[in-house]
Amino acid sequence: MKTVFILMDSLNRHYLNAYEPSWVQTPNIDRLAKKGVVFDNHYAGSLPCMPARREIMTGRLNFLESRWCPLQPFDEAYPKVLSQQSGTYCHMITDHYHYFEAPGFGYHTPFRTWEFIRGQEGDHWQPRVKDPEIPVYRGKNRRQDWINRSCMNLERDEDYPTTQCFMRGINFLQNNHDQDNWLLHLEVFDPHEPFVCPQKYRDLYADTWSGAYHFDWPNYAPVDPEHEGPDAIEHIRKSYAGTLTMADVWLGKLLDKMDELDLWKDTTVILTTDHGHLLGDYGYWAKNYMFDYRKLAHIPLIAYRPGSPMNGKRVEALTSTVDLMPTLLELHGAVPSGHVQGKSLAHLLQKDGKHHDAVLYGYFAKDITLTDGRCTYTRQPVRDSVAYHHTATPVVSDPARTGYEHAELGTFLPQTSMPVYRVAEASRRHHNAPEHHLLYDIEQDPEQTSAIRNPALEDQYASKLRQLLMQYQAPEWQFARMGLR
Repeated sequence: MKTVFILMDSLNRHYLNAYEPSWVQTPNIDRLAKKGVVFDNHYAGSLPCMPARREIMTGRLNFLESRWCPLQPFDEAYPKVLSQQSGTYCHMITDHYHYFEAPGFGYHTPFRTWEFIRGQEGDHWQPRVKDPEIPVYRGKNRRQDWINRSCMNLERDEDYPTTQCFMRGINFLQNNHDQDNWLLHLEVFDPHEPFVCPQKYRDLYADTWSGAYHFDWPNYAPVDPEHEGPDAIEHIRKSYAGTLTMADVWLGKLLDKMDELDLWKDTTVILTTDHGHLLGDYGYWAKNYMFDYRKLAHIPLIAYRPGSPMNGKRVEALTSTVDLMPTLLELHGAVPSGHVQGKSLAHLLQKDGKHHDAVLYGYFAKDITLTDGRCTYTRQPVRDSVAYHHTATPVVSDPARTGYEHAELGTFLPQTSMPVYRVAEASRRHHNAPEHHLLYDIEQDPEQTSAIRNPALEDQYASKLRQLLMQYQAPEWQFARMGLR
């Protein structure tokens, strides 16, 4: 078996024609969707970037026990398991620079080989002592980002890290197509912000932004109506669309190479993301701090497997990011340990059917949301409650978020007997959170505009949430934090 696993960061499901009519041009994602299986009820688990990646690697919900952190020495990462059990050659290509920063290091090390493409966002790449020229701007800004941009021809596709990732992926296929038992983990940062692409892609969407400031990287904050009116929101959405279309064009070149080398006969292709990204929706930019709307957690998953009876069809079963690791293992003849919490999706490539009856998603120390595909139930943490971050690899690069001088050391995690640090962190609620928990009927109210107040139904979902916390081996303090003792 051969597998190409493609991860695009911040890929909004509702911008893809594979899921609903969209004004955004993604003909190659559409092309893969027509060829493969489209999962209609796939959800993120742990958000944002690195928590999602730890979950992809290990098949365990990260946010119940840890914040953004390095891969742990006791983690059973899928490339290492595949290498040990089935001899699968695993290679990573990525421009996601968080893999190589202290808070998220180590995720590349289980791969046999890996390639890191430089230059995204604030990647500490090009050295310049002199400050760069920075235009009048609005939103986020990083000195290093402007230095990186100055070293690129921003009108040339091939200068962008995302396109270079796809080019390296094409080279991998060319060099290894006649070999068997390999997995290519091909990961691109786009369409993550800042939303930068050659002008020709923005022209596809008639982006006529002429604001008084440079704007391609909104703050992680509510939309400021005084300075970020409808024209600014439209500009950002079109910039996101252009960035996504550029990535789609180069995905198409990879699929063309699959055609040329006749790889569809023996190669599985999986495409997904870590989470969505709000572009002025509900009055918010970005992610992390607001209510975890479905637009953030209901994410795309498309999978093609040679000879699958479900190719060209759709799966209605409820699935989660936590399921990807055991799926990759099963595709290559490996078996997950009892510590893996996800369930392989391979059976759904044969026939749609039962999978999960409910799944959890959220951020460390924040709200916890449950969905069963009919409703979402978001439970707020108890006021002044405490969460505990667990790690065997303490990171002290951010003095504001250490606390290790007050940490406990002990065997706190069920998946390992290794002593880990346990660091207290205050719980938090989402921006403008009400005092009550939030229940939405997402079949009748998919935009989650009007919460249901039904005490009996809320009690049922609270009971189900408690059951899932037990199933996913949540630490005991999570039950107290969520008022579920």
